[in-house]
Amino acid sequence: MTVMETYAPGTFCWADLGTPDSAAAKRFYTSLFGWAFDDRPIGSDAAYTMFNVDGKAVAALYQEPIREGTPPHWLSYISVDSADHTVAVARDLGGAIIDDAFDVFDVGRMAVIQDPTGGVVALWEPKRHIGAAVVGEVNTICWNELATTDTSAAGRFFQDLLGWGAETQQLGTVAYTLFKRGDASAAGMMQIGADWAPVPPHWLVYFAVDDCDTSAARAKSLGATVRVPPSDIGGIGRFAVIEDPHGAAFAIIRLADG
Repeated sequence: MTVMETYAPGTFCWADLGTPDSAAAKRFYTSLFGWAFDDRPIGSDAAYTMFNVDGKAVAALYQEPIREGTPPHWLSYISVDSADHTVAVARDLGGAIIDDAFDVFDVGRMAVIQDPTGGVVALWEPKRHIGAAVVGEVNTICWNELATTDTSAAGRFFQDLLGWGAETQQLGTVAYTLFKRGDASAAGMMQIGADWAPVPPHWLVYFAVDDCDTSAARAKSLGATVRVPPSDIGGIGRFAVIEDPHGAAFAIIRLADG
């Protein structure tokens, strides 16, 4: 088990789900991934639900009403040294600030930004909460990927913002950019295809599973929609893209051995 004690700046560290029906979402995700959960009060009538594997936090959800332009969604978080400083740099680089830096009780300081092409991501300055305690294992987060209409503009933005390097390779017919933090892989990026349904730029979170086909079928039986059926990526694994019963998109992948 890959237990995390810290995240280097520029590393994806967490993801949470904003959903209009937290009770139904808890049933779906605990049934799909076998997660346990812990509801933590964040107000008089609100809770932040922490999902756990073997008692270790791996993701979360909270109830959020459906608003025009903000459908149910998974939000990915990047660890930074200073949320305030990174927000200022993002603004200078042409990004939009959705939520300026603010304290989340005593657990961290966060902000939500949008790159110049429209992809939304959170920044996380850790205090008591570093992010996911386990990553890269079955039923935990294993990857984050940006789909965008302009890979050149988005790539420049994130490289300048976070000091990432970038390498582009062909995966079949798709040009895929691998962002690097030093020698470590940080995230991926690809162009939104002309054959995609109307899809805005977005970050997609991947959860590792032990069998992609079985998990996709399980998700469908629980009321989800399989948007991309189980498909092989040579040398990487077998993945699928799913929308949960309320429309929040995420991916699952059975990673190739080795």
